[in-house]
Amino acid sequence: MIAAFRCPAPQRAGRIGKAVQFRHVPNAVRRMTQTQCHWRMPGRRLGQMNPSQKTGLKNKQAARPGSPIILMQGEYMNTAQTQATQDIHAFTEQARDAIYQAIFSRRDVRGQFLPTPVPDAVLSRILTAAHYAPSVGFMQPWNFVVVQSAAVKRRLHDAFALAHAEAADMFDGEKRSTYQRLKLEGILESPIGICITCDRERTGPVVIGRTHMKTMDLYSSVCAVQNLWLAARAEGLGVGWVSIFNQSALQDALAIPKRITPIAYLCVGYVSHFYAKPELESAGWLPRLPIEELVYFDQWGRHDEQQALIGHLRRDQAEAQKTANLALMQSR
Repeated sequence: MIAAFRCPAPQRAGRIGKAVQFRHVPNAVRRMTQTQCHWRMPGRRLGQMNPSQKTGLKNKQAARPGSPIILMQGEYMNTAQTQATQDIHAFTEQARDAIYQAIFSRRDVRGQFLPTPVPDAVLSRILTAAHYAPSVGFMQPWNFVVVQSAAVKRRLHDAFALAHAEAADMFDGEKRSTYQRLKLEGILESPIGICITCDRERTGPVVIGRTHMKTMDLYSSVCAVQNLWLAARAEGLGVGWVSIFNQSALQDALAIPKRITPIAYLCVGYVSHFYAKPELESAGWLPRLPIEELVYFDQWGRHDEQQALIGHLRRDQAEAQKTANLALMQSR
């Protein structure tokens, strides 16, 4: 549909410029000046909308298919203005690309750590990013135990080794053999360890948003983990989440009180390289699931192949891997 916009001519206050035609309304809106505009369908009063739009107007005749939308200075614009508002708050294209690159190229690092020290300025930035995670009731339940001592790392590694052996016995056949070949931690190799915890009593027994779903504070600390992980990837740091511990052994090694829940022990440091795909995927442990199979519409289990979103999801998942591959090539 051709959309025609009338917007103010530059440096001519109070005057209406020439109508400019665009193929798509959102693109046109992005190129408009930030002067409030309204839309008008031919043959309809200004501000008159389609019947599906709840405007409160009495006369709601539908526009003819293919009719242009005309935006006039000083009139109120509905859906197009919503798009313009979204664009105003969007990051620049370069900033968006950087965020998605961090997301798609983030990896769980185990064996690629370098002994290069992590500067305090960099460590401060990623910890601050973690602290700015969302939290239920703004309770900020996390603490960060920064592990630098070689002796503490050895205690943690001993606790991991015990749990690792126990875990191997839980798998059968080829899965057990594959599991035993995998490197699943970098506790001793990484310059820094960070244990992120959850204090479930921090703001008292009643927390906004936790009144009925009692685990929301735990998920809040998980959000802190993800914030730190993505910030670390942007800084060129690798992060490896080690979860193969008996909880009590992890608490003992770090002197964490019993009332505090350990959420994640993270190995952090510079790395020799990042893999293009997660190591477990490359090792054939499990494949990446197609995202379109994980999205339901309106009800659990309801797929709809006719939804336009499905095509976008398939394309974006393919693009995500391309982004990771590009990040890998750029780092070499």
